[in-house]
Amino acid sequence: MSNQDKLIIFDTTLRDGEQSPGASMTKDEKLRIAKALEKMRVDVIEAGFPIASQGDFQAVQAIARVIKNSTVCGLARALEKDIDRAGEAIKEANSGRIHTFIATSPIHMEKKLRMSPDEVVKQAVWAVRHARKYTDDIEFSAEDAGRSDIDFLCRIFEQVIEAGATTINVPDTVGYNLPQQFGETLRTLIERIPNSDKAIFSVHCHNDLGLASANSLAAVLNSARQVECTINGLGERAGNASLEEVVMAVRTRRDLFDCDSELDTTQIVNCSRLVASITGFPVQPNKAIVGANAFAHEAGIHQDGVLKNRETYEIMRAEDVGWVQNRMVLGKHSGRNAFRVRLEELGISFESEKEVNEAFRRFKDLADKKHEIFDDDLQALVTDAGFISENERVKLVSMKVCSETGETPDATVVLTVDAEEQSGRSIGGGPVDATFKAIEEIVQSGAELQLYSVNAITSGTDAQGEVTVRLQRDGRIVNGQGADTDIVIASAKAYVNAFNKLEHEIQRSHPQQDDV
Repeated sequence: MSNQDKLIIFDTTLRDGEQSPGASMTKDEKLRIAKALEKMRVDVIEAGFPIASQGDFQAVQAIARVIKNSTVCGLARALEKDIDRAGEAIKEANSGRIHTFIATSPIHMEKKLRMSPDEVVKQAVWAVRHARKYTDDIEFSAEDAGRSDIDFLCRIFEQVIEAGATTINVPDTVGYNLPQQFGETLRTLIERIPNSDKAIFSVHCHNDLGLASANSLAAVLNSARQVECTINGLGERAGNASLEEVVMAVRTRRDLFDCDSELDTTQIVNCSRLVASITGFPVQPNKAIVGANAFAHEAGIHQDGVLKNRETYEIMRAEDVGWVQNRMVLGKHSGRNAFRVRLEELGISFESEKEVNEAFRRFKDLADKKHEIFDDDLQALVTDAGFISENERVKLVSMKVCSETGETPDATVVLTVDAEEQSGRSIGGGPVDATFKAIEEIVQSGAELQLYSVNAITSGTDAQGEVTVRLQRDGRIVNGQGADTDIVIASAKAYVNAFNKLEHEIQRSHPQQDDV
């Protein structure tokens, strides 16, 4: 495709998506998602904010080393320390990009930056030139462009393009714009900026009014050729434009759009499930494209129409976005090689034979409990596997729960804490409550339970339950996940997983909120 025919997909699940409270990911989890995005043929993967923490830096660096077919991008404020850190993080990338930004709306310049418009332009130009020491692929974003003066945007964009920016991003940072208005903004910018033909125009829309995807599509109709989005619409506050919605809208309505992405859309559902499993943010059943009910028909008149001709009620094929029942027909007598091959088909690979052995052992345990094992079971199995967490202080050894009609539930839990076995016992309002209290008797985390959520991974009474536990302590919020055919055991695993994250994860700062 030519530049005008191709829509560049810039995925920021690993950066903006991770800024959802509780959605923090480990380096290994980020690598799994990055590999899935590469397999889907995402053009640009924004791997993180290297200056935010040592963990973020290491994750971006690791992704840059592994990913070969997608551009790996690091975010940086228009500051020397940020840009240098981002440049170091992407140094080993086959294709690397630095994404630098500064706020341009009157309220941000006055209240947050405390800089004059002239100072902001000067800083932006300097940042782009400095970033070019590391790569020629420079993206510049005008934070809060959706509430910025159009004349000022024309001025700053013209000068950063002259300084070497190859992508110009126009963010609706607070989700304030309406589609017609936002589309008109893009059209005006491209028409008025003298050197606009020297850069790709991009958009990054937030979903505060439920319009992120609509605003992104309006921009594409007005010559934007990059959309920044996330899997499942994950992101700060109400989230970002949903990758699956933007990609499939453009592909389905080629009668209106004169461009298309090069994504392998059959990987969408698999990627959606992976992100939901790792972050603990389940997909609502009626979510467009990837929700469980997205291609379900219950009304008799709909069922009759689809049976006669699918296109009566379906505007796209379920198979085109990955809704294929790939059932793994393996059991406890199945071999290690077949198991490994199926995981690799799902985009899951291992760093060592030890990890393969641990995953295979868990598979065998699950096969003893479940007759049929589905791809979703495998995703949950790997996410739940102990080797994913490198620094577990606490591990679940065993538990016993008694719950009967008319009696107060009682739980006894045995954990290893720093390799030393300890036990706790407690009663509670239910078996899960008693279990959590027994765990707390041992670990004494001092955390507040903010969320307890259970989702069935597959159908059937023998389905695994996937539990998400959200804990908060000292302003930090983490999600823990656990999966098992026994919901109470899954709950205990999730609580222990959340506690380990509280203890060992490096707290992310949000430097984009700091004064520049």
